[in-house]
Order: sequence, then C-alpha cells, then structure tokens
Amino acid sequence: MSTSNINIAFGYSDIPAGHVASVVTCLEMREKPNTPAAPLPEGVTLSPFEGDDLNAYRALFRKVGEDWLWFSRLFMPDQTLKNILNNDSIDIYIIRDGAEDIGLLELDFSEQGQCELVFLGLVQGTTGKGLGRAVINKASELAWSKPLERFWVHTCTFDHPSALNFYIRSGFTPYAFQVEVRPDPRLTGHLPRHAAPHIPLIDPQ
Repeated sequence: MSTSNINIAFGYSDIPAGHVASVVTCLEMREKPNTPAAPLPEGVTLSPFEGDDLNAYRALFRKVGEDWLWFSRLFMPDQTLKNILNNDSIDIYIIRDGAEDIGLLELDFSEQGQCELVFLGLVQGTTGKGLGRAVINKASELAWSKPLERFWVHTCTFDHPSALNFYIRSGFTPYAFQVEVRPDPRLTGHLPRHAAPHIPLIDPQ
C-alpha cells in the first residue's frame, strides 16, 4: 500500500489544547433509490427557510446540533453565512411538527450534477420514531428530482452512534475517511460548556 498521499502520521497524534478532533466518513449515492419515499408523519412539514436572518438560522442550528457539537455555522463569518442563506442553489428547510421547529434539512446543489446533504438533524426527543427515515426519504426525493449524478453526505464520530448505519441503510456507500480538527466551541463560547456531554471537555492547561 502506498503512503505517498497520507498527510498525517501513522499512530496517535496529539491534538492542540483547546481543540477537538473527529473522524469523518464520507458517503455517496450514485443512483436514485428504487423504493418509493414514505410520507412524512401527519402534522410534520418541511418549510423553506426564508430570508437571511442570521440569528434565527443560528438559533435553529444550535437547537438541533448542540447535542452533537455542530459548530461550522457558528464559527462562520456573518457575510459567508448570509451568502449561503441567499444562495439559490442551496435549499434549507425547517422541519416542523405543527408550529414547533424540530429539525433542519439542508441540500446544496452548487456543484453541477451533484447534491450534498449538508445537514439533517432532529431535536432531542424526536429520534427513534421513524421520523428520521421519513425525512431522509424526502431529502432523497428532493435531491433526485433534479438531474443528478451523485448525492453525498458526511457524518462523524461526534454524531449520533446510529448515524453512519442510518445513512448506509438509506442507500449511501462509504468512500473516504477524513480527520477534522477544530477549536472546541464550548471553550470559545459558541456553545455552552454542557453541550455534547458524550464528548469530553478538556480545559487547556
């Protein structure tokens, strides 16, 4: 096996103080699934996120992702995030149960012939009831309603323990690993210190 393209050392590597690291699995789907999409449960809707209210978006992002240490959109400069919210090639949906916001779905069609499932998350207390399966089916339906060659997603070791198998059962195939290192958002103040208790919080010495 060639090691010429490996940019990190074999074995254990120290992570800088105040940072966190996760292993990312990239998955893709090259063909539209043959199974028909199951309908969303009664009362559950996907409502397009309208406008570019950064506070509203980040509040939903935190509500959905705090338990799993979602941080990318919290570190992102305001103008960069505003550009995303105003991008016609990016479809953002609020998952609602009645009037309550319970999840986030984001599909990025910016690259021709491809769609990235950027975010799919539900708030605590809604998982394990089949809702995730209905939403991923709907996401797949929305993605493949356009001329696609590839639908892809990534998940990491910070996500729900069943996330990887969930995507595989949904028709995605793993194709690559990555390692992501970022400042711990609980130490930068972007998330509360009690967020994601399954990930140890290590104060820098």
